[in-house]
Amino acid sequence: MSTAQAEHRHPEHVVVIASGGLDSTVLAYWLAARHARLTLLSFDYGQRHCIELDHAAEIAQLLDSPHRIIDLTSLGALLTGCALTDASVAVPDGHYTDESMAATVVPNRNAIMLDVAVSVAIAVRADAVAFGAHAGDHTIYSDCRPEFVERFARSAQAANEGLLVPDFQVLAPFLTLSKTDVVRLGEALEVPFARTWSCYRGQDVHCGTCGTCTERREAFRGNDITDPTVYRAA
Repeated sequence: MSTAQAEHRHPEHVVVIASGGLDSTVLAYWLAARHARLTLLSFDYGQRHCIELDHAAEIAQLLDSPHRIIDLTSLGALLTGCALTDASVAVPDGHYTDESMAATVVPNRNAIMLDVAVSVAIAVRADAVAFGAHAGDHTIYSDCRPEFVERFARSAQAANEGLLVPDFQVLAPFLTLSKTDVVRLGEALEVPFARTWSCYRGQDVHCGTCGTCTERREAFRGNDITDPTVYRAA
């Protein structure tokens, strides 16, 4: 099985974990530019920013790709202590390098989503699954690190021997890229950034101060690209 950094073979059909956010949207456009057929999977795990699911559906329409939302709300209800799934925990402001961002960790989130994506890939005979983890996630999210992707790929192969198509890939092509790099790539691909959602607070507009808003703003500034996002905080 090829893994995260393997780009020697362009996949034909990819099941993409699509949150509606900037990274997964750039990933979907990047794969589409390589003429891959896409199936977009989003997950409702009871996240307070479930508004992102509407944005994922909109991106799927723009890409003319099938889109499915997986209901994991009963699981999310059990994940207390996380700012994204527990209303009693405040979403912290600041940068992802801050210790306070640990409150935004959803336990085992990417592994769960990738497991579901692999199951769907088997059912639709897709030859890859993909998610948009990037280097900026490494500090706080252990399931966005290269070692996780490598080990998950081996686990998926062992768990599904004889079921996966030959040369099945688990793709995370942005693992060595910063958020600034991802925005630069998205600009080149003409990604509709205004249609994406990042804010963890999930209000009517981006708050502008939570970790993911902070990182989003920095990425546009770092590229000297106009940020089309409406933020509550200037």
